[in-house]
Amino acid sequence: MDHLLLDVLRKVDTPTVCNAIEVAQGARGFNAFTRGTMLCSDPDGGAMVGYARTARIRALTPPTEAPDVIKARRMAYYEYMSQGPRPAVCVIEDVDYPNAIGAYWGEVNTNIHKAFGLSGALTNGVMRDLGDLPDGFPVVAGSIGPSHGFVHVVDFDAPVQVFGLTVAPGALVHADRHGAVVVPDDVLPKLGDAIAQLMASEQIVFAAVKGKTITFAEFQQAWAAFEAART
Repeated sequence: MDHLLLDVLRKVDTPTVCNAIEVAQGARGFNAFTRGTMLCSDPDGGAMVGYARTARIRALTPPTEAPDVIKARRMAYYEYMSQGPRPAVCVIEDVDYPNAIGAYWGEVNTNIHKAFGLSGALTNGVMRDLGDLPDGFPVVAGSIGPSHGFVHVVDFDAPVQVFGLTVAPGALVHADRHGAVVVPDDVLPKLGDAIAQLMASEQIVFAAVKGKTITFAEFQQAWAAFEAART
């Protein structure tokens, strides 16, 4: 992904990316996005964009493996998160969902992962410490809670599921307060132009209706121009 496209993706919201993917593909029906309502630690902070670094956690019950095994896996997980292409996004599946209780994403882990150069975290699990999270590291999560429970890493660097979205390691993720989308590799060469085309076509409608009172005939004319511009 070139720097120009990365800059564009950081400036637009996730619904725009979803729509632009369909423009690039020339058809509706794209469905690699999250389902349901997610929560964002910084709703006005813009989007996170990056290649997925994946893992699974759980917290409802204590781990059954030996403490040294759990500790070794934890350190291997952190090493994995510190490596790989950048920009990158942490994508963490809490296998306790929908009964997740372990707030893995709090002040400590957000600062650690930001220091590793990661751009944010996407999870179906829990976040906390909302007043103390670092700027520039948004968390899009399934819930907010006060405790970490028995949170521990189960595995990492394998496909995960977050709110109906399957995310493979290395997949390009775009996420914000609306949820998340995986950008298909084959649309990347067209995506920048598709975003520009989409935004230009929407401006036809906005110019006709925003702050105005119009007749149905005027709307018909604007809508016809909009449809012609987006096809």
